[in-house]
Amino acid sequence: MANPAGPWDSETVAHSDIASGLALALSVITTMLTWVFIKAEWLRTWWYTIPAAFTAATLLRLTLLAPEL
Repeated sequence: MANPAGPWDSETVAHSDIASGLALALSVITTMLTWVFIKAEWLRTWWYTIPAAFTAATLLRLTLLAPEL
């Protein structure tokens, strides 16, 4: 977990937000692909746990573990 070096270090916060936003978008894409593959009966329903874990980790990073200035 990256913490800012001081009150002047807004880059760390911005980079953390960008990375978390990209991870959230990737988890949405993964969820949609999982849904397609489950509808095609190539995967079983327990595969939803993988994108759900990514989403939970991303939301945790965006809220509770986010660096603050």
